[in-house]
Amino acid sequence: MTLTQQIITISLCVIGTVTTRFLPFIIFSSRKPTPKYIQYLGKALPPAIFGMLVVYCLKNVDILSGSHGLPELIAILLVAGLHLWKRQMLLSIAGGTVCYMLLVQFVF
Repeated sequence: MTLTQQIITISLCVIGTVTTRFLPFIIFSSRKPTPKYIQYLGKALPPAIFGMLVVYCLKNVDILSGSHGLPELIAILLVAGLHLWKRQMLLSIAGGTVCYMLLVQFVF
């Protein structure tokens, strides 16, 4: 990429990021109550997205070959245990990811 293309690319990324960060505050001001459907989406979408992420991550696991899905199962159990224990999403995700990577690299 030329310098001009790099500057344009970075500028577009900055504009996209700033727009997605500030747009909700512009659309939904603090003077008006948040619409009910937006509140519903705020409650319903995070679990739905995590469910979709779990399905996506496990779609190619073959329990009849190789490690039989054991690293995935152990990492899932660790994520669930960490989340039930600490209730911190970042800790749960990071712990499960680190566990899975260590299992795949050194154990299975």
